[in-house]
This record gives sequence, C-alpha cells and structure tokens, in this order.
Amino acid sequence: MDKYEKVFELAKRRGFLWNSFELYGGSRGFYDYGPLGSTLKRRIEQTWREFYVIQEGFMEIECPTIGIEEVFVASGHVGGFSDPLCECMNCKEAFRADHLVQDVTDAAGTLSAEDLTKVIREKGITCPECGGKFGEAYEFNLMFKTTIGPGTGRQGYLRPETAQGMFVDFQRLSRFYRDKLPFGAVQIGKSYRNEIAPRQGVIRLREFTQAECEIFVDPRNKKHPNFERFADKELVLYSQRGQEKGESFRMTVREAVEAGVIAHEVLGYNIALTNEFLTKVGMDPAKLRFRQHLTDEMAHYAIDCWDAEIETDRFGWVEIVGIADRTDYDLKAHARVSKTELYVYVEYDEPKMVTRFAVKPNMGKLGPVFKGKAKAVADALKQLSEEELSKDEIKVTVDGEELTVSSDVVDFAEETVKVSGENVIPHVIEPSYGIDRIFYGIMEHAYDEENVAQKAAESGLKGTEEAGKEFETGKDESEAEGEEEARLVMHFASAVAPVQVAVLPLLTRKELADPAKTIISELREKTLLASYDDSGTIGRRYRRNDEIGTPYCVTVDYDTLEDGTVTIRDRDSMRQIRAPIKGIENLLYELIYRGRAFESAGKPFNF
Repeated sequence: MDKYEKVFELAKRRGFLWNSFELYGGSRGFYDYGPLGSTLKRRIEQTWREFYVIQEGFMEIECPTIGIEEVFVASGHVGGFSDPLCECMNCKEAFRADHLVQDVTDAAGTLSAEDLTKVIREKGITCPECGGKFGEAYEFNLMFKTTIGPGTGRQGYLRPETAQGMFVDFQRLSRFYRDKLPFGAVQIGKSYRNEIAPRQGVIRLREFTQAECEIFVDPRNKKHPNFERFADKELVLYSQRGQEKGESFRMTVREAVEAGVIAHEVLGYNIALTNEFLTKVGMDPAKLRFRQHLTDEMAHYAIDCWDAEIETDRFGWVEIVGIADRTDYDLKAHARVSKTELYVYVEYDEPKMVTRFAVKPNMGKLGPVFKGKAKAVADALKQLSEEELSKDEIKVTVDGEELTVSSDVVDFAEETVKVSGENVIPHVIEPSYGIDRIFYGIMEHAYDEENVAQKAAESGLKGTEEAGKEFETGKDESEAEGEEEARLVMHFASAVAPVQVAVLPLLTRKELADPAKTIISELREKTLLASYDDSGTIGRRYRRNDEIGTPYCVTVDYDTLEDGTVTIRDRDSMRQIRAPIKGIENLLYELIYRGRAFESAGKPFNF
C-alpha cells in the first residue's frame, strides 16, 4: 500500500473524503467532503481569503456557475477547450490519448490527435484495462453543455473556470475601484470539466473548487509597490533552461526578475505570495517548486506562466497553482464579441500635445444609406488606415458582411491636440489555485507513521502519565502513551486543522465532564475549533486525535478539581504541560495563531 492509498484509507475512515453516490455504485470524478474534510477545505479557503482579500485588498465577487454561450465563445472555450480522447474498441473504456503515450514520446501534450493515433499504433499501445486495441484519437470538448430556460432554451455551459465572470464584470469592477490601476478581484467557487478519465482521486475531478485572483495592471508599469516584501525570498525554480538540464535551482525573487527568469516584479511577487500561502497551510517546502511553462506549452497570449508543483508519492510532481501574465487577451476577446470597449482611462501627470490620425465619419450621410448599421459602419471606418481610407470605394466588414462605403462620407487627417490621458487596456496577472489538489497535497504531506518509543525518546519524555490514569480505570498498561509500537499522525498546520483543540475528561463522570464542557464553551467563544471526546481510554483518544491532526488535547483530571489546572498535550512532540483553566482559551489561541512556544505555555509535565 503506497502513501496515496494510506491517505485515502484514513480519509474515508475518519470522515475527510467519501466517494460520491456510493449507495448507487459511485461515479468517477466526484467526491464528497465529510465533516472533517469539509472543515479542512473551508479552513484552506479562509486562509486564502486572508491572503488575497485582507492582506492584498482584492475584493471578492460571486458569479453564476452557468454561463451563456457567448461568454465561452469569447474566452475560446467553445472552440478550443478539449483533450484528445481515445476509446478501446473492445471494452469501450475512454482514455486521455496524450496520457497513454507520455512514457514513450516527448511532449505528448503538444501532439495533435492524428499524431497521437500514429504513436499509439507504432508503439503497439493497448488498453490498460483489457488489452484491446484503440480506435483513432479525437478532440473531446470538456465543457458540460446545458440549456437555459424552457423548451429549446438558450445555449449555456457550466463554467470550466471562475475567471471569466471577473472579466465580464470588468467595467463594474473598474468603476468600483474608481478606475485606478492596479486593482483586482477574487472568486472562490465551483468549476466543471467533463474529464475523460479521472483516475487520480481529488487531483482530477469533474466538479472542483477554484480560488482565482485577477489582477488588472498597467501594461506600461509592471513594478510592484511591495516588491521588497519578498525580494530576498529564495524559491525553488524549475525554469525553461532548468528543464533543459533536468534540474531545479534556488534563486531569490529579486535575482530571478533581474536575470529575466521571471518576467517582471508583479509576477515575481505573486509567485512568492503563492509560496507563502502554500507553506502556511502545510505544504512541505522540501516538496514544493515552481515550474515555468516551456515555450511549446505556453499559452499564445501569455508573457510568462509558472506552476506551483508539489511532489507526491504516486503521481510525482503535480500542478496545484498556476500564476500567469495573461496580457490583455481576455479583455480584448470579450470586447470583440460583446462589441463593447473595455479599458481604463489613465490620466497623465501633466497634459501632453499629441499628433494623431483622426477619422471622422459623416453620420448625416451614413445614416440614410446604412440605417441601423450606420454606427457599426462608422466604428469600422475608424479602424482603417490612411491608405485604405484614400480609395474611391472603401470596404468594411460589419457582422460578417462586406459593405462598400463612398469616400465622401468620411474625413481623415492628422491633428495635434492636447490630451490629459489615454485609454489603457490592462494586462491581467492571474494566480489560479486548485483547492481540491491543495487539499490532497496537505493530506499527503501531513501524513506520518511514527514509532512511539523512538518519538518519545526524541522528545525527552520521562514517563507516561496516561499509564497511571488508565490503571485507575482498570485498563491494560500497553495502551499508555509511549508503550505502543506506532502511531499514525496528521501533522496539519494549526491554521487549517479541522479540529484545533480536543477537550478530554479523564473519565465519564459528571465532576470531570462539567469543567470540560465549560472549557469547550470558552474555546468556541474564542472562535477556536474545539471538540469534546469522552469515549474510550485516554490513550486511545490521544491516538484518535493524532489521526485527525488535532494540534492540542486538553485533559481534565482529578488534579483539576484540586488546583484548577489541566494537562495540555502537543500532538507533534507528545509533550505535556500543566496550565490553569483560567485564561486557557487565550493561551491556546496564542499557541495556534501567534506561534507561542509550547514550553512557555505552562509547567512541564512529562519532559
């Protein structure tokens, strides 16, 4: 059993992840988040909001998950959002054709369907399920199609990403931010892709959660005002040149920007911000790198694009975040399809005298000739060059129809005017987070199996008070902490742990349960995620909380009734301290959110 299977076994047993529709046999590409999984996921999302909404100041919006067809025509998804599909002619199972050949050819992801078919046949690749032969590969659009309204309705799609809603709302967002660049908006929500063969748990889903930020910047100035915050932060980069050599390297953000490895400061800042977020929520820094898209995989509209990748036991390096400079592609595409100009008017520090080519259509003459199309004809004329306008008959295209315009209906000339600013189409910097992939990465990186005796020795534990307590209840000494052979522990970061504190009365007796429940109330008032557990021996309860990643356990015992103190146990070291009940909610808050050292929080109890 590899780590992936171990993580999923624990996830299902402890209520992190369950197969969707299990009662009816399930369906690939869908998972339910159980009580602990849903809480962990929401903690990840809330931490993301703290980074992008609170710290960066980018306000959150919420757009429909269903979009009308025109939106996805403009974005390019209707025409080009597809993966190569290949079906087994025997068992009819479908596979990604590029995945079938990735071990036998280079750059499988860049090959056409025809080329993939050729490779499959030349290499004799057969169905992994039944050994049958494959048919020809073809492009399969990944969007879920639907209709909006009754009857035939209006064509729509479930959105394949959250980004398009923010582009469509650009004019409203610009006004909200008083037309001052840079500005940004974020959105967390569901997206949908009809994946061909999702076989990688929550790494590849048909319904998944994205957290995306669209930062609109002045294309003439891509310096970041807070660049110094991360300028000297060292990152593990796997650049285009590094991939040619097959090795990553460490470099500060400043060095990478100055050397041109990272395109500019805004991109560098956001790559470093991504690194900061991922390590805070619990990714192992030793298993985290940033890979630059190669030239043949870079989107045609992107200046530069980097993926945050994590190393996994089964799947190797997996992309979990993409950080791209998308230029002005999206705004121009939506402006073209919607026939609405999308720009920000940027004022100069001082007015300038500018010589420009001016086209002035005569609407009085265009109107009678072209009627309802007159404005569209005038707009088309304004896009022509001086050479095109100098012809006796001028040709323009409106709504796919070529029209002939007489030269006497338009004047043009160079003119010198005083201008106070100009219309600028912003460039877009987009950090796009796959929350489900991050969720799995945190689970795998947190998973650990430890030898308890060895861990106890490393932590300097002197003895096991659980043993004494369990003798009181007639339990076997072998259940005491430090006596078991191994423990399974999830080393979740305190900021995202689904249970932050477990309160455990030593015995299920009223005199111990009452103060334990009082502590629970105080912890919850402090907004800490606390649970009450009185089932089983204290040793088993510790192990249960280790498995779900609870950072701290508070035990109420008979000493509590005498001196008003409780035992606080640290998950990772298994060390314990005694601390007063009074103010315990503030103490635990400092341990979880303020980085207070555990040893400073009370009197050492077993070390």
